[in-house]
Formats: sequence, structure tokens, C-alpha cells
Amino acid sequence: MKKIMIAIALIIGSTLIQTQAQKIKGSDTCLPLTQKEAENYMKANSKNRMTVVGGGSGVGFAALTEGSTDIAMSSRKIKFDEKMKIQDGGNSVKEVIIAYDALTIIVNPKNKVSKLTREQLAGIFSGKITNWKEVGGADMKIIPYSRETSSGTYEFFKSSVLKNKNYMNGIMSMPATGAIVQSVTQTPGAIGYIGLAYLNKNVKALAVSYDGGKKYVSPSVESAMDKTYPVVRPLYFYYLNKDQKKVTPFISYVLSSEGQKTVSEIGFIPVK
Repeated sequence: MKKIMIAIALIIGSTLIQTQAQKIKGSDTCLPLTQKEAENYMKANSKNRMTVVGGGSGVGFAALTEGSTDIAMSSRKIKFDEKMKIQDGGNSVKEVIIAYDALTIIVNPKNKVSKLTREQLAGIFSGKITNWKEVGGADMKIIPYSRETSSGTYEFFKSSVLKNKNYMNGIMSMPATGAIVQSVTQTPGAIGYIGLAYLNKNVKALAVSYDGGKKYVSPSVESAMDKTYPVVRPLYFYYLNKDQKKVTPFISYVLSSEGQKTVSEIGFIPVK
């Protein structure tokens, strides 16, 4: 009887391991890519189950620290204090670059402005430039949309465009990238920033100059790959060292030729 009970316990335990979903959480920028990668991976590996949730890079790191996710998606590098919290819990963290993204500045399609310098963007998002006529557009109030502070894209934009100066007081902070796209679509004077994969026909991407207006380049997979577009960033997966065996099959799939083909199809730039 005891042997039978042990056998049943082993079978139940094996079943739970097979059916337990692998959890991935974090960056909204990484979300559409990771969702598609997970969907394709589960089709090829029917015993595997995965859940993919956004919320922001900071949310992903918090979940990784508390043990409620297996992989944290991020559009920025892990911060020192986030790394220390993980180490204080007796764990170490691993970093993998899964793709690259061309950070895209968007406006309403009715806006006649088609290009901006980094300095003009910094002026807009810091509140120093408040009317489109100041940058060659119509006499119309500028309404900047940003991500929330937990977003890796918020952090990257602040570092790359604002050069770590503060955003304007009272800026419209949106909980997700899709909300920025929707708001810019509906608001003639709006401007926002998104990952390239979120770009659609309802908004207009601006060409950007990082050399004071000498050369403007529009965001695209091609301009990111040939390094002419100036605002390109890595996209990351982070996981705990103790979970390496569990997460490696999926990460290896994402980095495979098939997985990197999906990166291109979604609108990001492959790592190889």
C-alpha cells in the first residue's frame, strides 16, 4: 500500500511539473514579441504552458525579486538597487539580450511636423516648448504623453533624450504603450514615444536628429540595423540563476533562427 501511495504521489508531482505554467512579466515594449514567441513555442511543445503579462520593466523586476515570475522582460538594464535586492534574497540574476528596438516618436497624422532634433524633443518633454509653432508646426498646444515611472521606456527616454533631466510637471503618464498610441491617435496636438513594434497607420512617426539638425533619420528596422537611427536600445530577459534549467529551453528558442525571425516579423531588430 505504501509503495502504491508513493507511486501515485510521483505521478501527481510529475503532472504538476508538466502543467505548471512558466511565468513571464514586465516590459510593455517586449510584450507583443514575447507573447508571439510563447505562442509559437507552445505550438511546438504542447506540454509547456506559459503566461506573459506586461506592466513595465520595474514591475517585472519586482516580480522576479519576490519570486512571482520566472522571467522578467525589460527595455532597460537592471538597476543597481534591483540587483542588490535579488542578491539580498540569496539569488543571482542572469541577463540575455533578445532583440533591439528603435524608440519611436509619434504624433497625430494631422500634425504637419515631420522631424525634430533631440534638443527640441527635450524641450517639449521638459515643458520648455509648449506650442507646435515653436518647432515649425501650427499654432497648437503640445500635449506630451509619457509612460509611468515603472516603465523601462520612461527610463530610457529620460536618459537618451532628456539627458537625465526631469520630465515636465503634470505630464500625461500612461499605464501602457497601447494607451499612448490611442491617445496620440485621438489628440491632434499630442506627441509620445513607443517601441517600433507598436507603430501603426493611426499615428505618424517623426524623423529624429541627434546632431543638431544636420541629419534626420526615420525609425525602421533597416535604419536601426545600419545604425543610422540614433535611438536604438536592447530588449532583455532576466532570470534567477537557480531557474536556469527551467527557462533555458524557451530562451534558446527565442534566440534561435526561428525565434529571431519572429523578432523581425513583430517589428524589432534581431540580435543575429
